Amino acid sequence: MSDVIITVRGEHETRIAPEEGVVHLSVRCDGPERGPVVERIAAIAAPLREELAARQASGEVSEWSSQRASVWAERPWNNEGKQLPLVHHASVEIVATFTDFAALSWWVSAVAEREGVQVGGVTWQLTTATRRTVEAEVAAHAVQTAVSRAGAYANAIGHASVTPLEIADIGLLGRPEADPGPRMMRAMATDASPSLDFQPQDITVTAGVEARFAAR
Repeated sequence: MSDVIITVRGEHETRIAPEEGVVHLSVRCDGPERGPVVERIAAIAAPLREELAARQASGEVSEWSSQRASVWAERPWNNEGKQLPLVHHASVEIVATFTDFAALSWWVSAVAEREGVQVGGVTWQLTTATRRTVEAEVAAHAVQTAVSRAGAYANAIGHASVTPLEIADIGLLGRPEADPGPRMMRAMATDASPSLDFQPQDITVTAGVEARFAAR
């Protein structure tokens, strides 16, 4: 009996609890004079930096970063088409990665009440080491699914074994323009009301492969 070429797809998905919560903060000030605006944003941002440094030292935060203040000015227009006096703006972006989710919830609720501070959202994620391990495991399960499916097809037509010819991420088998690799869907919380208790959401990691076998 001659060989038969079998092409199949294998997929696998797993859900895993996040290990880190990344908080995105914006600090913004406006005013008619540049000097007071710069002083005001520095006064708001400094305690945030100090708190994050202390939390990093205690182990609640793994890393954090703060940009330098961006300062610009503009002359706005009113609804009558009249140009208004010069307005100065200043902003600072702060990102902090928490490993203690209770501390994250408490701190975000507290800083959201402060004047000039806006919480942009919280992104739940895995550590780099865990992400790589999980992605490798999910990809391996996807390949095993493809092998099992090909074997079932071969048995159905009276062939005893299958030999792999090609294995690729979905879309790459004969179509090199597609995007490769396992996909990880991160969960994000964007409601930053002071009363909100942030709850980490599971992260879904998926992988898919296309494989071609010779059935003998």
